[in-house]
Amino acid sequence: MEPNDTISEAPAPPPTPARPRPRGRTALLIAAAALLGVSGGTAVGYGIQAQRPPTPLPALSQTELAYPAKALPADKTPAPLPASQDRRVRTDGDLRKLLVDRPAGWSDDEEADWLDDGWMTVGSLAREFKNEAHMFEYFIESDVRRIAGAAWRKGEHREAEIRLVQFSSGVDTAAADFADGQRSYMSASENGAGNEGDAVEGSGSGRYYVYGVERKPGYEPFYRARAVMHRGDIMIEINLYDTRPISKKDIRTLAERQLERV
Repeated sequence: MEPNDTISEAPAPPPTPARPRPRGRTALLIAAAALLGVSGGTAVGYGIQAQRPPTPLPALSQTELAYPAKALPADKTPAPLPASQDRRVRTDGDLRKLLVDRPAGWSDDEEADWLDDGWMTVGSLAREFKNEAHMFEYFIESDVRRIAGAAWRKGEHREAEIRLVQFSSGVDTAAADFADGQRSYMSASENGAGNEGDAVEGSGSGRYYVYGVERKPGYEPFYRARAVMHRGDIMIEINLYDTRPISKKDIRTLAERQLERV
């Protein structure tokens, strides 16, 4: 077949015409019937309702008020909670006093330059993340109030770091959101511990993790454990580092003691 040759095709069937909409008198009859049906149904409904007995309305008065009409006398006013039971009194005070006591055998880490008299700046915390600028903006928008911390050493290689990140009390979920975000990647092996961790008793969603050992030629093995939890407006983070294995008991005990303090 030559390129210029053409192939005859069968003619396409004509399109099916659309059904025309009713016009003229037919349309008027349909509209009138529809209107009559609606009107008739409405009339029947009103007739049935009119034959039913009226439904009584609920009483507007109350038997008694849910609060006293006047203030209680001084001798009947309940005493305020003691400071040991009033959490707001404790968390509004010196946040550093809520840090767990340094265990026996540990000493303060004088080389912890991220601390200044037990306080940590928002900038220092943001610098610990890969995207420093983004995290700094996140902390400001989340209304971080203050950060207290502690750094200890035991022997030549074991180190401990504790941070209490407190958010303004008006932002109810900020501490929980920050803790959830930190736990969200801990099961990954690249940036996290590579496991789901274990629950910290009494913490709700708090968990502690023991990382797998990290080995590099020319370096001692590196072990790490971490706990992430929150209570109220405070997010709690604990890290342990060592060149020797860290047991689950080590990080769990420290996490439980810190949680009790907050």
